[in-house]
Amino acid sequence: MNNKLPCLDLLEATPAILRGLMAEISADDARWKPADDRFSIAEVLSHLSHSEGYCYRARVDRFLAEDYPEFEPDDAQMYLDVYRNADPEKDLGRFEDQRKTNIELLRGLPAETGNRKALHRSAGEITLSQMLHEWALHDIGHIRQIAELVRARKYLAGAGPLGKGYPLKP
Repeated sequence: MNNKLPCLDLLEATPAILRGLMAEISADDARWKPADDRFSIAEVLSHLSHSEGYCYRARVDRFLAEDYPEFEPDDAQMYLDVYRNADPEKDLGRFEDQRKTNIELLRGLPAETGNRKALHRSAGEITLSQMLHEWALHDIGHIRQIAELVRARKYLAGAGPLGKGYPLKP
């Protein structure tokens, strides 16, 4: 029988994956945008940091404190001004700290806590386990997004003619 909540290993690994992707990225690289309507690495990191506390942790706390909490959908578009002024190193550091705290809390909960239910105003009834899976989806999507931005900004030009075989869409 599984005695832990799902997805915690991936959620715990995300900060190190992001830190690795950022290893050779300058501040200018982090603020580079492939197009006006696309996020920079810095903006993605700001979004992750913001979502960690204001969306995911807040929802976990409500799952634990309330019998059947109701959640509004989270809309990243509402916070574009916050993300636009991002400090990539500060936001990544804050994300790492928040994620560590969140994982410590989640690892201390019994597996059956994942069965707690809430009403998500756009998705309907959800469980904490389902939200953890969505949280992992969210992480992987942004890891992929940052990886594509890193590939396009930092490594494509340096690959010279060898880079022509990599159609990037950052």
